[in-house]
Amino acid sequence: MVSYSMTGRSAIASALFAAALFGASIPAAKVLAGEMSAPWLAGLLYAGSGAGLALWLTARGIVPGAQLGRTDIPWLAGAVLCGGVLGPVLLMLGLAVTSATAGALLLNLEGVFTALLAWFVFKENFDRRIALGMGLIVAGGVLLSLPSDETQDIASIGALAIALACFAWAVDNNLTRRISAGDPVQIAAIKGVAAGAVNLALAAASGAAWPGAANAAAAAAVGLLGYGVSLALFVVALRELGAARTGAYFSTAPFVGVLIAVFALGEIPSPLFWVAALFMGAGVWLHVTERHEHMHMHEPMEHAHSHVHDEHHAHKHDFDWDGNEPHAHAHRHRRLVHGHPHYPDIHHRHGH
Repeated sequence: MVSYSMTGRSAIASALFAAALFGASIPAAKVLAGEMSAPWLAGLLYAGSGAGLALWLTARGIVPGAQLGRTDIPWLAGAVLCGGVLGPVLLMLGLAVTSATAGALLLNLEGVFTALLAWFVFKENFDRRIALGMGLIVAGGVLLSLPSDETQDIASIGALAIALACFAWAVDNNLTRRISAGDPVQIAAIKGVAAGAVNLALAAASGAAWPGAANAAAAAAVGLLGYGVSLALFVVALRELGAARTGAYFSTAPFVGVLIAVFALGEIPSPLFWVAALFMGAGVWLHVTERHEHMHMHEPMEHAHSHVHDEHHAHKHDFDWDGNEPHAHAHRHRRLVHGHPHYPDIHHRHGH
């Protein structure tokens, strides 16, 4: 038997860091939502993300063997539409009539929807522990949406918009998982540029007032960190952990947003908020403490992605290799039967 690899631990760290960056962007976006229309904000967030990562790609250069292929285009297009166009606009509309703390906590529903699609549409494995965790997160979201005063009708509309944004991002997450073996910075940059262009065009067509250079620059900076860098790290985690587990780790994002909203914006959560937080926190804990291990078989396969030479990559090279790792190139996996702790990553998408 072997233990969880350093790659797995690094992937978990990537997912948590991605969550922290995105969570911090929620209260920032809440402030900016009061300064500009939802289409302008969504467009500038993604444009900042795409432009910043495109500059980094230009400076870094192409990573051989890790580029997207023609068969990846439909998955990427669907991910851009759902996650880059529909998701951010719905989120900005929801944040306009919902507190940053409530909005941040409701974003846990993205992990739930991601897991449900991964389990029942894309057939990732799950067990009772994972299902219970998802149930607790859903219960927290329901509690958060219960009516509490006369303004709750408006807040409920905002909560519905945020929930729909979470579903759009869940579809995006599962589609992106299909291409997660590719260069994560390239994937995030393409999604940012495409989504930013579409949303900026929609904003201009809507006739909404231009927010001004200072607000535009602030939104772009928030987008680069909270959407661009966060998304690249998220793709790394998708490759190693699968969509459902990555979504569970990413569910820690709202708690970062809540802490910032409380201490930076001075928002005072209601008692119901803390009950919902307890449910959601318990659900996330069940996920992050999961351990999955059994004998399994790897069928022969060929693909390309960044890797190191571990038990799953004991192949030879048909080119002069300088010994540097990780590296990326097309390689073939032999049939292998063994047992060790693992996640439904790109090498462990077997049935149970």
